[in-house]
Amino acid sequence: MKASLIIDKDFKVAEVDKRIYGSFIEHLGRAVYGGIYEPGHPAADKNGFRLDVIKLIKELGVSIIRYPGGNFVSAYNWEDGVGPKENRPVRMELAWRDLETNEFGTNEFAEWSALADTEIMMAVNLGTRGADAARNLVEYCNHSGGTYYSDLRKSHGVEQPHNIKLWCLGNEMDGPWQMGAKTADDYALLARETAKMMKGVDPTIELIVCGGCVWDFPGLKNWDETVLDQTYDYVDYIAKHQYFNSCMEDDATFLAQTMRMDNLIKTTAALCRFVKGKFRKQKDIHISFDEWNAWYIDDEVEGDGINWKTAPARLENEFTLRDALLVGSILITLLKNSDTVKIACLAQLVNVIAPIMTQDGGDAWKQTIFYPFLHAAKYGRGTVMGTVVNSPVYDCENIGDVPYLDCTVVHNQEKDELVVFALNRSLDDEIIIDCNFRGFEGVTLIEHTELYSDDLKAVNTINADAVVPQSANSTDPAQIVLKKHSWNVIRLGVS
Repeated sequence: MKASLIIDKDFKVAEVDKRIYGSFIEHLGRAVYGGIYEPGHPAADKNGFRLDVIKLIKELGVSIIRYPGGNFVSAYNWEDGVGPKENRPVRMELAWRDLETNEFGTNEFAEWSALADTEIMMAVNLGTRGADAARNLVEYCNHSGGTYYSDLRKSHGVEQPHNIKLWCLGNEMDGPWQMGAKTADDYALLARETAKMMKGVDPTIELIVCGGCVWDFPGLKNWDETVLDQTYDYVDYIAKHQYFNSCMEDDATFLAQTMRMDNLIKTTAALCRFVKGKFRKQKDIHISFDEWNAWYIDDEVEGDGINWKTAPARLENEFTLRDALLVGSILITLLKNSDTVKIACLAQLVNVIAPIMTQDGGDAWKQTIFYPFLHAAKYGRGTVMGTVVNSPVYDCENIGDVPYLDCTVVHNQEKDELVVFALNRSLDDEIIIDCNFRGFEGVTLIEHTELYSDDLKAVNTINADAVVPQSANSTDPAQIVLKKHSWNVIRLGVS
């Protein structure tokens, strides 16, 4: 199968915001307890932070982490998770029907994130609480001292403020599954007033307003417009979430699902421009795609409501090569839309539909989806190029024509590199790509790395890695060969 790729030095999309390589830790399953935090583990430090997990997170290249939810945040009292641990209450956690000990909270996460070299995206509860609790949390985290909540932080042993600069105004507030779900009008007014008060405490913070997550529900079609009408002057981003069901049996259709994500991004961006024009605004609202992943959605996620447990194993999906290919395609989609998407979070980071898995008291290991994220975070730095891709297509019901070749290119000027991220969606044939480099001189092949197995269902486990990156046999930068159903990273030297 033949395809072509045209890369012109003058055709640019946008600079990559490093926060596009973010992830997510929620108080759900073993993401926190038994994941990033396990006192007594052989690899844990004095604070109970698993250093083997931190090592993998640093290798993965995560830039920012959203916390503490997710559905969890919509009934969370942040005050429960600060102060002496022996005084913290155990709560019935209604989102996932577990027991929350509050042993790990805001200050622990801030200290942990510093060790992991990541920024923080903090979410506030706009489900069961509101503007007052939110502005108090900003004061607790960001004010230097001399006020009630900043001095409360100091009394808890944290002298310096955390200076968290990115905040989510709730989570999926249109969803009926959410604790304290709102109508668009109710949420819009609450988000507006909360934003005003939070920025009153710290004018330097950036805010993310909840976009609609359930567009097909009656009465929610105009959620985004209604919310942006009220909040445009006070927020900086609108949140979008999308998961893709790994239980889908049709491989070709599954690998085409990112076409839907691309449409969601473009539709949301168009709406942001519409509201900007309607009110004659100067600033732009960008997208925070702060939940995305493959997910075996048929899995049971709720507890039995009787035997409440602390950190039971939930959503510990075993990801296949096919899932890794989709994750690669999602990353390509985010990069191609880097003029609009400035923040994105793989959900989640450890144990819960995650690239990193742990065993209680034992080892940590990398799932198949670890590798496309690592490649993008490591090599997808610089300017996304406006490439022209000509590829054969296949027809997919409810989507239309789907290119076999999914591809984007990033120009790293500091390293004099072009990096081609490419997915071959074909289940049967290799793709030979003829590359035309316009305006670039001295193009040489540095390396071609591929993620491939004959078996799309191949997985990695604690005992064996069936899917790991390998060096490909490419030698000619003008003609690149991609194996069937493979993820590829081609690094090219340029001058």
